[in-house]
Amino acid sequence: MKINWNLFKVLSLLLAIVGLYGFADHRSKTKNVENISVQFLGENNLFLTEEAVNKMLIQKFGSLKNTPKEQVVLDTIEMTIANSPMVKNAQVYLSVEGELISKIVQRKPIGRIEGISKFYLDDMGKRMPLSKYHSARVPIITGKITGKSLEDAYVILNFVMGDDFLRKNVIGIHIEDEDKYQLKFRLENFVVNLGGIENLEGKFKNFMAFYVKATKDDTLNDYVAVSLEFENQVVCTKI
Repeated sequence: MKINWNLFKVLSLLLAIVGLYGFADHRSKTKNVENISVQFLGENNLFLTEEAVNKMLIQKFGSLKNTPKEQVVLDTIEMTIANSPMVKNAQVYLSVEGELISKIVQRKPIGRIEGISKFYLDDMGKRMPLSKYHSARVPIITGKITGKSLEDAYVILNFVMGDDFLRKNVIGIHIEDEDKYQLKFRLENFVVNLGGIENLEGKFKNFMAFYVKATKDDTLNDYVAVSLEFENQVVCTKI
C-alpha cells in the first residue's frame, strides 16, 4: 500500500499544533493573576481614581492578585465596576501574561444642581453624584428644581455645550419657573431671560446678533439683561 507522505506530514503538523494549543491553554488557565491594571479612557478621568477602583474590587472580591485565572469571573467584575455611579461603561479582560485589565469610561457632567440636593446632570440627562476627588467646572443650576425643569435644563445645556461661544460664557441657569429660564453669563450682572426651551436656535441667533453689535459699539457693559422671550425680538435692559 502506497503511503501518502504529504498527507501524513499535514496530519502530523495539525496534531502538533492542536497539542501545543491545548498545552498553552491549560497553562494559561492554571496561571495566576500577576498584576491588576486600571485604565481610564477619554478625557473625563477625574471623578474616580485607580485607588478607588482597586478598593472597590477588594471589598467585593478580596485580593484578586495571585488568584488562579480560571477562578476569575470577568463578567461579575465588569458589572461591579460598571455599577459605580461615576462609571459610564467598563470592559474587563485578562491578558495572556496574567494581567487583569479594567478599561473604564467615566460619566461626563454638563451641569451642577445647587439646591436642597446637590448633584451633577450628566451628558445623558441623568443625575450623577458629586465626587470627592474632583469638582467639575460646569454651569450651576439653581431655582425651582423639578423633574420637568431638569429635563428642560438638560435641553438648554446640550445646546450650550454644542456652541463654542456659549460653552465658554454661560456659567449658570436659574429656573424661575417651568418654561421660564434665565442664563447667567461671565459678564458681571449680565443675564439672558430665555423664556421656555422652544426655538432655542432662533433665540440664540438673535442674541448673537445683539451681542456682536453691542461689542462692536462698545456698549455691552451698559446692559444688565437681555430678554429672548418674545418671538423674533431682543429686548434689552440697561443699567
